[in-house]
Amino acid sequence: MGANEAPAAQSSTGNTHSGAGAKKPESNRPSRHSSHSSSEKTNAPREHNSSRDHQSRDNQGRDNPSRDKKPRNKSDRPAQTNQRPARKAAPVKHEPWDPASFVVEEVAGKTRFQDLDLAPEIMHAVADLGFSYCSPIQAQSLPHALQGKDVVGKAQTGTGKTAAFLTAIIDDLLKNPIAEKRYAGEARALIIAPTRELVIQIAEDAKLLCKYTDLKIHTLVGGMDYVKQQRHLHEDLVDILVATPGRLLDFCGNKDVYLDQLEVLVIDEADRMLDMGFIPQVRQIVRQAPKREDRQTLFFSATFTDDVRNLVEQWTYKPVTIDIQPENVANSTVEQHVYLVSTEEKYTLLYNLIQQEHAESMIVFANRRDECRDLQEKLVRHGVNAGLLSGEITQNKRVSTLDAFKNGDMKVLVATDVAGRGIHISDISHVVNFTLPEEPEDYVHRIGRTGRAGKSGTSISFACEDDAFRLEPIEKLLGKEIKCEQPPEYLLLTPPDLPPAPRSSREDRPRAGARTNRSGGSRGSGGSRSGGHRSGGRPRA
Repeated sequence: MGANEAPAAQSSTGNTHSGAGAKKPESNRPSRHSSHSSSEKTNAPREHNSSRDHQSRDNQGRDNPSRDKKPRNKSDRPAQTNQRPARKAAPVKHEPWDPASFVVEEVAGKTRFQDLDLAPEIMHAVADLGFSYCSPIQAQSLPHALQGKDVVGKAQTGTGKTAAFLTAIIDDLLKNPIAEKRYAGEARALIIAPTRELVIQIAEDAKLLCKYTDLKIHTLVGGMDYVKQQRHLHEDLVDILVATPGRLLDFCGNKDVYLDQLEVLVIDEADRMLDMGFIPQVRQIVRQAPKREDRQTLFFSATFTDDVRNLVEQWTYKPVTIDIQPENVANSTVEQHVYLVSTEEKYTLLYNLIQQEHAESMIVFANRRDECRDLQEKLVRHGVNAGLLSGEITQNKRVSTLDAFKNGDMKVLVATDVAGRGIHISDISHVVNFTLPEEPEDYVHRIGRTGRAGKSGTSISFACEDDAFRLEPIEKLLGKEIKCEQPPEYLLLTPPDLPPAPRSSREDRPRAGARTNRSGGSRGSGGSRSGGHRSGGRPRA
């Protein structure tokens, strides 16, 4: 969860700009249903067949009028003979926990999670995870997000933004339970992320924070069995849905997922989705969600171009803007080296680096899939336990590769930038830029894979005649010069002769025209929805 991996090292004193001062309480947001009135918030358990009053957002005296849910027409959906709500699992029983047992001292300039009036179930999970103080993005965004306000956050990867928006979502869903019956595929909160790895990482973090709740988390990603994901949607309620844009649209198109009852929408790494060409798909998704006045939107991006700002204007309603400027663009715990080598010397240098005792675990980045594939195959033939992470690898293989790397069963991971965005592992000792990235921001993201959780790390970049010109934009972004040096002689020793490639080495490559197993179809055992609207959920002002 980024910055929270080292709670003691966090501070909320970063250079921050917030639009909170110019924003009035949410009284200007249109009411979702004018016939409803607000009443005192409770933590009543979910019931399928009864109604509940809409409740005020804050039980600590903050002035925040109710935001009742607007009815949305469902009559255009075909009725099915097996109309019934999705199966509701029995509540999980947990041992009693005393919040007083989680003691965190007050420190000037820092925000404790105890200061945020979070639900006890979240605080129990926070205590288990050892989170003591909020990171800057958490300390400045959570007070607004917990009041139901839209938030636009500018923060780099590893700052704790994932934990920030997950905490806001979980607290909201716990304090505003749905009393009436719910149906399969009807999501309450949606998180859209650009890559499969990032979706899986967000879902894993959500499960840790939901450890003491009954909230159901689902993931939808391409490259995995469609029918299996569909079955999970039909068998359980959907409280938090984490998805990549393309696969989510598949499920929406087949009427397996409905977004018209959405209460919270999170758009994560918007700049990366823009770069990857996903924005047209995200637009389709947003059009299926309630209007921006009738939902809460949390929008995060590492960079804010004019295009990203236009998306903010279109998709958020009177947002509070949080701008976290890191003291250093690159992590100060990362020791950076640039070795001047020829193209032919790069693999020799990489092989010898891997043999060094201090290289405990390593991610190697290259710009192209074919380059990554060739590197991984060479390393394996040289006896190195190396895995490959790129868009052409099936999702099941990617998951097993990441698990092996996290568990220490695999020493080296060769990855592209897109695949590497979702890697959040705290014990990576080295990052190697086999080729310098085309975008300077990707350099920061790459080396940010090491030196996490307060630990030191090493970044080594290979600069040859083909990519040395990319150094200047990187130095401009970092605000400092990167010293270029000749590699030591022992790193240029000739590696052993390369054994012949085994015939089976190409089995994992995708075949031309291969397709994943998918099926559309009806909502099946999950039932269908007809007429009427769902009451409950978090009221919106």
